Amino acid sequence: MTKAPATIEDVARLAEVSIATVSRAIHMPEKVAASTRQKVNRAIAVTGYTVNAMARNLRMGRSNMILAIAPDIGDPNFPNILIGMETEARANGYGLLIGHTQGDHGRAIEYQKFLNSNQAAGMILFTGILPVDAALPLPRLPPSVAVIEPMVNGAIPFVGVDDRMGARRMVDLLITQGHRRIAFIGDSRERQAHHRRRIGFDEALAVAGLRDGQTILDTDGTLEGGRTAVERLFLRDTLPTAFMCVNDQTAAGVVLALTARGYDVPRDFSVTGFDDIPQAGFLSPALTTLRQPRIAIGRTAMAMLLGLLDGVPPELNETLLMPDLIVRSSVAPPDPDRLPRS
Repeated sequence: MTKAPATIEDVARLAEVSIATVSRAIHMPEKVAASTRQKVNRAIAVTGYTVNAMARNLRMGRSNMILAIAPDIGDPNFPNILIGMETEARANGYGLLIGHTQGDHGRAIEYQKFLNSNQAAGMILFTGILPVDAALPLPRLPPSVAVIEPMVNGAIPFVGVDDRMGARRMVDLLITQGHRRIAFIGDSRERQAHHRRRIGFDEALAVAGLRDGQTILDTDGTLEGGRTAVERLFLRDTLPTAFMCVNDQTAAGVVLALTARGYDVPRDFSVTGFDDIPQAGFLSPALTTLRQPRIAIGRTAMAMLLGLLDGVPPELNETLLMPDLIVRSSVAPPDPDRLPRS
C-alpha cells in the first residue's frame, strides 16, 4: 500500500507545537524562535512533509493564485516589490495575477471577480483603498494584505517602509549639516504614506527646537508637483536652505526648478528625496534619499498573506521595515556667505 503523504498535522504532532506555529515556521520563520524552528524543521525532515499548495488548494476548492491590485505599474517602487512577492509565492506553490487599475477605483472593483469566482485565493493591495462599491454593503473580504500605502483605520494588515522614522533620519542629517530652515515638499491628505513622512519631519524639527523654521507645501508627488512647489515658495519672503521632498520624483522637480532659476544644488540649496528610485543616483547632482527595502517588503507581504490563508493571523497589524539612508551629493552644509537670493 502506498503511504499517505505527511500532513501539517503530522509535523505539528511530532514537533509538539500547534499547526499555526508550523505554518509560521514555514511562511514567516523570522517570527518563530530558533529552537522552535529547529524542532519544526526536524519534524518536516522525519515526516517528509512538503508544502504542496496546488494540491492542498485543489482539495479545498481554492485557487493557487494571488491577486495584486496596483494603481500604476509604472511606479518605480512596483517592480522590485513584485519580484519579492513572486519569489515568495513561487516558493510556496502560488502564482500572481496583476490587476492594473490605472488609478480608476472602478477597475479595482472589477478585479474582485477573480476573488468572487475563486480564481484568486487572496489579495495584495497597493492602492490604499479597498476595491468595494461604497453604495453596497461591505462584502466579506478574502485574506488581504496592503503594501506601500496603508489602509485608513488599519482595515487590513500592512507591510511597508517606516515612513515616519525614515523622515526623522533625513531631517536629522540636514540638521547635522547645519540647516535650520527646512521645507517639506509633498504633504498629502490623500496619501497616508506621504502624510506619515510629514509627521516624521515635524517630530524631528520639534526635537531639535526648530518648528519655527519649517515650511510645508503640499504636492501630488510628481516631478511637475515639485517644480510648481518651488515656484510657489519663491513668492514668500523667507526661503529655506534645504528641501526634504516626499519622494524622489518630487525632489527631481525641485532640483530642475532651482536649476532653471540659476541656483546650484547643493551650494545654494540642499535637496533630499525618499524611495531611491533607479534614477536617483543619476540625477545631477546625485540625490540623497532613503532607500525602500522593496524586495523584502514584497516577500514579507506575501509570507503574511500565505499565513492568513493557513488561518494564521499576523502578530502585528503593521510590519514596518526601516529604509536605508543613502547619502549622495545633493546635500551640503549651508554657506554662511551665500544667503539664498530672492
